[in-house]
Amino acid sequence: MIKHILQGLQGYAGAFGLISKLKLWKYFFIPIIISFVTAVIISISAYGLSDNIGNFIAKIWFWDWGKETFTTVSSFIGGFVVVALGLILYRHIIMALSAPFMSPVSEKIEAHLTGIQKHQHRNTSFSEQLSRGIKINLRNLTRELLLTIPILLISFIPVIGIVSSILLFLTQAYYAGFGNMDYTLERHFKYNESISFVRRYRGIAIGNGIVFMLLLLIPIFGIILVLPLSVTAASLKTVQVINAEKLSH
Repeated sequence: MIKHILQGLQGYAGAFGLISKLKLWKYFFIPIIISFVTAVIISISAYGLSDNIGNFIAKIWFWDWGKETFTTVSSFIGGFVVVALGLILYRHIIMALSAPFMSPVSEKIEAHLTGIQKHQHRNTSFSEQLSRGIKINLRNLTRELLLTIPILLISFIPVIGIVSSILLFLTQAYYAGFGNMDYTLERHFKYNESISFVRRYRGIAIGNGIVFMLLLLIPIFGIILVLPLSVTAASLKTVQVINAEKLSH
């Protein structure tokens, strides 16, 4: 697992240079717009919702003493929950809608690595790529929420909360990396086969997703660079692993 996580992280080493070398920036124009607009909408919604959730939680406290303190803490909790869920929604929305634009990027990277300009894999149309992107991300969104909600509840327990924060970060990283890897996998495998592949190499998904999540912490530039760098890094490693599997059989 640790070895695969390191591989996922290593994919970023030559990502920026490869994007420029293969002239891939033009493919990221629309996804960057999708990413920026989605981030703005979710941020505005989160700002408004955090107070509402905080006030709802505050109603649990029936007593007058400590009411003000509990309300302040509740507002913080509401903000934390909204940010965590907002990040999840943001990732899956941009990954699903960007699928048709990211597949050509992945294909060009594979052609560069293998020297084969015309692949003999599954040929999919724009609508099929979009449909697959939505299907994969809806599946991952559902599973991630099922894991995230109990982790969020545990996070409010003293001491254990620190561990749950790490679990929450790694869970989000895994599903971020999953989505990035699937832009390559969709050419090689059917839906269920792709899921099995990522499970075998979940460490690579986590490694890729760790940097994805850290990039989002960078104001504005993170939103712009997150897809180009993470998709390129994931494509590099996914193609390498697929080719290694073929050689081993």
